[in-house]
Amino acid sequence: MQDLENQLERLKKASGVESDTAFAQFLGISQGSISGAKKKGQLPHSWFFQVAEKTGVSTDWLFFGRGENPGVTPSSDEKKTDVFLNILGKKTQNGTLIDCDDCQILMLPMVEARLSAGNGSFETSGNAERRYAFRMDFLMRKGQPASMVLMRVAGDSMEPEVHHNDVVLIDQSQRTPRPGGLYAVGVEDLVYLKVVNAAPGKLVLTSYNAAYPPLEVDARGDLADGIRIIGKAVWVGRELT
Repeated sequence: MQDLENQLERLKKASGVESDTAFAQFLGISQGSISGAKKKGQLPHSWFFQVAEKTGVSTDWLFFGRGENPGVTPSSDEKKTDVFLNILGKKTQNGTLIDCDDCQILMLPMVEARLSAGNGSFETSGNAERRYAFRMDFLMRKGQPASMVLMRVAGDSMEPEVHHNDVVLIDQSQRTPRPGGLYAVGVEDLVYLKVVNAAPGKLVLTSYNAAYPPLEVDARGDLADGIRIIGKAVWVGRELT
């Protein structure tokens, strides 16, 4: 119950209101909806995303109190990240939210770009309309659902952990590489799925497959602007044939 009260206080603070009545007006719901949520001991996830969309405040802060404080003006990139999950009538820009009896399910679409773990090239996927179902509570434990995309892997450079044609969930909000983490990395026009480690003045992109030598990328000089950490791989799925 304490977590619910803290979450509600953060929602009201981000919305610039102090009372439940004013918060209900802010969301366009009845005050009875707030009373009902308190009795159930759980706030609807849609409230968090609606507040994030309207205010630009991080969903991570609204849910857990982590990261950005609403007293600090978010950067343009942070605003874009939170607006990316814009729930209006349960439709989102990166998926569809479905209410279940005991949870909420987010249907995430497969992006058209195909992530290569071998030579780093883009490939066009024919499964742009395919969607995968994830529990919202699972996604929230992994990062920010607003920033997550699904991509397919091509190549064998990350075997045996990640196989050709596996599906990878990338959280684009986690762009600061941590040693040993698995990331989607853009180098100029190429995208790699690699283990990222930092060394003075460069990034070292390592494959799980020992047949592929590490790729060292100069983080200084002319190539620096062409390097971007797209996001961290937070889940890998495999379809059995």
